[in-house]
Amino acid sequence: MSTESTTSSRDLPLPAAARRAARLAGSARVPGDKSISHRALMFGALAVGESRITGLLEGEDVLRTAAAMRAMGASLERSDAGVWTVRGVGIGGLAEPADVLDMGNAGTGARLLMGLVATHPITAVFTGDASLRSRPMARVIAPLSQFGAEFLGREGGRLPLAVRGNAAPTPVTYTLPVASAQVKSAVLLAGLNTPGVTTVIEPVATRDHTERLLTGFGADIAVSIAADGVRTVRLTGQPELRPCDVMVPADASSAAFPAVAALLLPGSEILLPGVGTNPLRFGLFQTLREMGADIALENQRAAAGEPVADLRVRASALKGVDVPAARAPSMIDEYPVLAVAAACAEGSTRMRGLAELRVKESDRFTAILSGLAACGAAVEADGDDILVHGAGRPPAGGATIAANLDHRIAMAFLVLGTVSEKPVAIDDIRSVDTSFPGFVPLMNGLGADIG
Repeated sequence: MSTESTTSSRDLPLPAAARRAARLAGSARVPGDKSISHRALMFGALAVGESRITGLLEGEDVLRTAAAMRAMGASLERSDAGVWTVRGVGIGGLAEPADVLDMGNAGTGARLLMGLVATHPITAVFTGDASLRSRPMARVIAPLSQFGAEFLGREGGRLPLAVRGNAAPTPVTYTLPVASAQVKSAVLLAGLNTPGVTTVIEPVATRDHTERLLTGFGADIAVSIAADGVRTVRLTGQPELRPCDVMVPADASSAAFPAVAALLLPGSEILLPGVGTNPLRFGLFQTLREMGADIALENQRAAAGEPVADLRVRASALKGVDVPAARAPSMIDEYPVLAVAAACAEGSTRMRGLAELRVKESDRFTAILSGLAACGAAVEADGDDILVHGAGRPPAGGATIAANLDHRIAMAFLVLGTVSEKPVAIDDIRSVDTSFPGFVPLMNGLGADIG
């Protein structure tokens, strides 16, 4: 008697491995900025009229946000040329979705959309993949509940989670207990459909894509910075957002992977055009330069209210550095690939204040430690700090890393395999498409050997 497996081939892991390359050379544009792509779709859906978005990241995370905005009444169409046209419903015009909003792995999309729903008279149910269902949502539930929204979810506020918006919200003043651009943005988006002034106070500044892009769409938003660095954002609610043409810059977080590989492979020189250089997002490149990296910013300009430049990256001998905790908000997604660079540098690198890494797409704190150790690097934890003791050359490699559905862990260790003596493999590459579709062909086009 035969039996039929209940596991389809699509459910099976797709392993990949990277082997040492000779050098990287050439020019390649990495995909559009993920954070700005999410926001451009949402703000276009709230504007009155037609917005056009070029350079949108068409990764799985952003496509989930696009599907959610369609489910709530906006019209979104993609042309053959890759231009997205969004016809908005106006502030207060979101419709109740007829089905559950499956956000996949999109933590940014889920948290920001909860902010929108919180002050609309609708109910929406959010779910996601295993990684997103394990991530804490209490940090957005707390401030959004102050607007009068109601939440029903699993223990710890985890997905699946139902959000019932308040038809008569009142504005709030909220001080961020942790540095989180997602929490700040969720509060500001709730404030869009709330009469009066919603205020967010940031003891530590976080990326300001929401403030910049909302200004471009015509929102009444003001930012002040106190002498002690405390940042206050005030949003006047119920504006009429105007449609906007948005050119999404290339994603600095994605640019980090070919950049680090090029720095570590002797003889390499690559050009990464149109990368966003927002100083609240550019901490990795500041750190790499402190380590001795030859990274030049060419053709500096603006796009979507953001500073942009072409990054020319040349192979460099890196030295260990001390990375302050205050820099973490500007590079929180780049610590896995920074750790790879540190493992190849000469001397020790201490990365301070990394508690937030434990609640990302995976426990990145543990993944960095275990993955580097498996590849032969000297690494240790000291409280919320990670110390990597570089020997001035890449570690041996030769390990298979469990990516745990985390795109940045997967790509970081494939970068390590590109420079290490022995290949480095990951158990499943599918998560990479959440932020960097085309990662493998782009890297191989520059000279890597990943497959």
